[in-house]
This record gives sequence, structure tokens and C-alpha cells, in this order.
Amino acid sequence: MGKLSEQEFQAYLKQIRELTEGTFDKMQKDIEVTNVFPEEFYQLGIKNNLYRCSLPTEYGGWGLSELEILKIQEEFSRGPGGMRMHLHYAMDLNWRPLYDFGSEELKAELMPGFQDRSVFTCWAVTEETGGTGADIATLAVKDGDDYIINGEKFLISHTDCCNYAYITVLTDPNADKDHRLSTFMVPCDTPGYEVTPMPHMMGCRGSGHTGLKFTNMRVNKKYLLGKEGDGLHISIHSLSVSRVHIAASNLGMAQRMLEMSLKRAHDRVTFGKPIIERQAIRMKIADMATHIHALRTMVYDFAKDYEKDPKGEYIEEKAAMCKLFSIFVTKLCGDEMLEIFGGIGYFEDCEYGPTERLYRDSRAMWLEEGTPTVQRITISRQTIKHGGQLEYLD
Repeated sequence: MGKLSEQEFQAYLKQIRELTEGTFDKMQKDIEVTNVFPEEFYQLGIKNNLYRCSLPTEYGGWGLSELEILKIQEEFSRGPGGMRMHLHYAMDLNWRPLYDFGSEELKAELMPGFQDRSVFTCWAVTEETGGTGADIATLAVKDGDDYIINGEKFLISHTDCCNYAYITVLTDPNADKDHRLSTFMVPCDTPGYEVTPMPHMMGCRGSGHTGLKFTNMRVNKKYLLGKEGDGLHISIHSLSVSRVHIAASNLGMAQRMLEMSLKRAHDRVTFGKPIIERQAIRMKIADMATHIHALRTMVYDFAKDYEKDPKGEYIEEKAAMCKLFSIFVTKLCGDEMLEIFGGIGYFEDCEYGPTERLYRDSRAMWLEEGTPTVQRITISRQTIKHGGQLEYLD
């Protein structure tokens, strides 16, 4: 349980839910228009320990277990999608690649800064003209103790608030596909680093999506994570864990959709009685509750395995399964929620909660950390490797 007792941890979950459904929900009205987080949001994140609670204790964090981290993410994911995107990244992919693959020198220098957001990163892998795997075209050429990087990245989150960027680049075009790439943690004030604008998104407003352009950007070898050629491995390992955090985010959204749907179904009267008494509505509630329970079981099962061995044989496979299933849970819950609410659920302001915003925000989950097709490719590859056996039981 890290530094928190069970009672303290439950109190913290309650604190985060109240913050999410109170201050964060109110704050989001302006963000939907401006597409920019106010400084108050970041300060509330610091004040409520959302940047430090997942960090290892040796770097000023609470050292929470993976299950505890996922439960916290479930709570703040009940709120605005852009804030969820920022906080879910802050609690995982923000610091984990450095912690898992950085040199001891670089970790000693930068890891303590994650607890108060004095160090914050973006994850720059995706390119407009290529995928997020071995076909990356951004090129790094070695020059003495430095690398010269040229290329562009696309659809990168948090570029408006980061001061370091994890950048995956091509370092050896002649190597096999598993060893062509490398990953650097680059200071954003490096000459040649440029942020390029992109349009507003449909949902998850405020999360700072842009492109990045690198022109003769000189990066010292000390910022290389792992060794040269480890880039694909670093991406696969880091994204595997992050995919479960996406699933926990979907879990939080789906749970709130269910709770709002229940309240609306009790209050909405047609032909003289609340629609909660109608069998058709009860079937919808049953489907929502069953899918949510199944997703929660999958996420918690992953957490158990991760605690035993973060690099275990089934981690990548289970992570992709969690993410894939969670997409369809929020889709089902979002669709059923709107039908239960009727037309009022399609409006921005609703007395029961942000139905319209939740519906839009949840659609980003099809794309974060890989589409459903990408998850199926990962699952099928691992399932074939394991002969169809997925060892859930000890």
C-alpha cells in the first residue's frame, strides 16, 4: 500500500472524486472554448498529489501499487476528458520510460522533478506519413558524442506544458526492424525543436495536441534511453502499461455513465411511470453493469500480474486485451446512456452531469495508444506465440 493505509487510500479516492466532479467539471466550461488549461488546473494537480502519488518513493513519490494507481485513474476519469488525458499521462508514461530505461545519472537529475511538475514530458512517436513502429522516418545521425536529429512528429499530446520530449527516431536504417530505432529524452529548449499547431479536437479539450518539427537538432548521448537500437522495445514496453491506464480511464467514464443513467431512469416518467420500471430499460442497465464489471475484473487482473513481474510474459497481451475491451464498454455505455436520457442527453448542459461531453471525450479512446486494429494485432501475435493459453491462474 506504499505510504498510505487502506483507510487513507480510500479517503484519497473520495478526495479525487470530489475534485473531479466539482472543481474540474466547472473549470471545463471555459476550456471547451479556449482549448487551454488554466494554471489553476496544474496547481490543483500538485496540491492534490496527482503528480507524485504514483512515483517511486526514492524520488519523492508515494510508491503506490499498480492497482492503487489504476483506481485513482478510474476516479479522475469520471471528469473532463482532456484533464483525464493529462493526469493519466502524468501518472504513468510521463516518468516511466526514464525510470525503466534512463541512465542512473539522468534519473538522479530528472526523476525528482516529476513530483511537482518541474519536469513534464510528451511522448513523440507518431508521424503523419508513417506508423508508430519500425517505419519511423525521423532520422538521428551520430556526430561524436551527439546525435543530429531531423524530422517531424504528429498528433503529440501535452506539447503546450512539457519541458522534455521522449522522441523515437531512426538511428540505423540498415538494421533489422527490431533494432532500427532509438529513444531520446530531449529538452524542449534544444535549438532546432519546434512546435507546429493543429486544429481543436472533437473532445478531450485542453490537452495540448500539436506537431513537432526537428531541424538539425543536436542532442547529447546522455539523453539516450537504454542503448542505441532499443527504441522499438522501449515503445512496446511503455505503451503496454499505458494501454491498461487507458482501460482504467474508460472504466471511470463508463461507471459515471451508468450512474447518471440510473438517476435519469428513476426521474424520467413516460405514460405515468418512471422508465426504470420498464423491462427494455432494465436490459440496458444490465448490459452496462455487466460490461463494466467484466472490464474492472480484467484491469485488476492485469494489476496483479504487473505487481508480480512488470516484464512478465503475458503483460503485453493482457494490456492490449484490456484496452480493446474497454473501448467497446464505453461505446456500449455511451450509446445506452443517450437512449435512456433521450434528447436532453445531447445538450451541453444537463442537470444529471456532462452526458454530451462524456460521449465526445470517450471517442478519443479509439485512438490513444493504438486503434482497435493495433490491439488485435498485438493480441493475435501473442496468442499464437502462447498456443492459445493465457495463464490467468497461478
